[in-house]
Amino acid sequence: MYLYYILALAALIPGLSITSRRLHDVNKSGWFILNIIITLIGAIWLLILCCTKGMEGINKFGEEPNMN
Repeated sequence: MYLYYILALAALIPGLSITSRRLHDVNKSGWFILNIIITLIGAIWLLILCCTKGMEGINKFGEEPNMN
């Protein structure tokens, strides 16, 4: 039982990091992750944001990463 909690925590932290980076690609703050705890609509909206195409060029979070 405790092993499950340890593994869930180990997966949660990198997942939050990846989601935050993805939100920065679409020019949104990483704090938008908190929308998931508001309602089901927040979770659906976060899913839509993660599936949209990122901005090209420079946004307020930095330059576009090289995707070679």
